[in-house]
Amino acid sequence: MIGTYGVLAIFGFFALYPISQIVTVSLRSGDHLLSTSLSFIPENASLANYRELFANTEFLTWLRNSTLVALAVTATGVVLASIGGYALSRHRFRGRAAVLSGLLVTQMFPATMLLLPLYLVLIKLQLINSFLGVALIYTATALPFCLWQLKGYYDTIPTSLEEAAAIDGCTPWQTFRRVILPLSVPGLVITALFSFMTAWNEYVVAALVLQDTALFTLPVGLKSFQSNLSTQWGLYAAGALLVSLPVIGLFLFLSRYLVSGMTSGAVKE
Repeated sequence: MIGTYGVLAIFGFFALYPISQIVTVSLRSGDHLLSTSLSFIPENASLANYRELFANTEFLTWLRNSTLVALAVTATGVVLASIGGYALSRHRFRGRAAVLSGLLVTQMFPATMLLLPLYLVLIKLQLINSFLGVALIYTATALPFCLWQLKGYYDTIPTSLEEAAAIDGCTPWQTFRRVILPLSVPGLVITALFSFMTAWNEYVVAALVLQDTALFTLPVGLKSFQSNLSTQWGLYAAGALLVSLPVIGLFLFLSRYLVSGMTSGAVKE
């Protein structure tokens, strides 16, 4: 037992130490990245970096832009994945195996390989330097995983529930909406979290597509604190810490829905 807690403590230290350093740097005066002090709260600690972040930068604009893009990608991903995953799970049609294999193959290539063709597509659609263009790329890259994830979850739901709903007079759409979706909450939550984090944390695509500073998302905006000659480490650390809070809050809020076995006992013997 002591050995188990010791191993957990070691892993916990490695997980929390980088976060503690970010907090420490954000509380230091000036742009000091390194210090010989080992204290968690630095000497002469202040919230000056946070005040400057909100008062003298476009942080709130970046926050608004990231929120709009992330919510749009999340909503689109959940809707498309819930319907598409159900179709792939319950219906047997020509080309189904090819579709599943194709979705799986797309996950074998890094997203950076797709930047050039996706950029050319956005040029043809005149969606360069727009939120819609970024959201389309994020949705396209996140959707294959979401489809596979929800398809696997739907496979665990007994088909006898749908048969019982059909006997009670429900149409296929009513069965899906009133029976299947409520039982699929854990899978939908995972899909929502993955879609949200895909859009919230992504930098490369946003830096390539978004060229107007007024359209920058949080990752691109924070990168502007770094230059060839100097880096505003205090602002960088404060912004990085604040960027992580929405994801942590969303996870804590949705964690109560991440309960397995919601379908157990749903079928009467």
